[in-house]
Amino acid sequence: NPNCKVYGVQAEGAGSMYQAFRDKKLESLDKVNTFADGIAVKAPGDVTFDMVSKYVDDIVTVSDEETAAAILTLMEKEKVVSEGAGAVSVAAVLFSKLPVEGKKVVCVVSGGNIDVNILARVITRGLIKTGRRAELTIELLDKPGQLVEVASIIASLGANVTKVDHNNTVQNTDINGCYLTIQIETRNFEHIEEIRAKLMEKGFKLV
Repeated sequence: NPNCKVYGVQAEGAGSMYQAFRDKKLESLDKVNTFADGIAVKAPGDVTFDMVSKYVDDIVTVSDEETAAAILTLMEKEKVVSEGAGAVSVAAVLFSKLPVEGKKVVCVVSGGNIDVNILARVITRGLIKTGRRAELTIELLDKPGQLVEVASIIASLGANVTKVDHNNTVQNTDINGCYLTIQIETRNFEHIEEIRAKLMEKGFKLV
């Protein structure tokens, strides 16, 4: 159907076809860097390049963080476990890499071969990319009650503390001070900014 647009998506760290499509000639990358190993190739094949040149309207790239967010979205919304190479099409739509707003779109999710250890890291990256996990570093006085106050502010705004690191040996802080690094579970980026604003309103210095 000539009315259908066909788009290709590659990882930013392995955009061999993306580059070849734009330069209209086959080229080879010096290296590739992406967890989407199914598309981590230095050079496209001759036949594939000819087919893409004939039928594909455009090619875009997505970052590994965007791909991770797409994998997480597929798991949560569609109950589908996708590998990185399979989720890049969804990532391109989620992060507005393609002119498809208001149009009917089909994303080909082409594989589910992902290692569970990688999947755990991908989920974490996806949560960070979508504003549902954050890390705050606060410079404060090293005295009793400070951690409780910070945790109380975070809890009052509906966020959950998952990890705390207290460091009073950092050289670029006051001798009576410390750095408090807190990992939190949040709803979105607006929620993170709300927490940051409240902490600063209460006199805490965010690094």
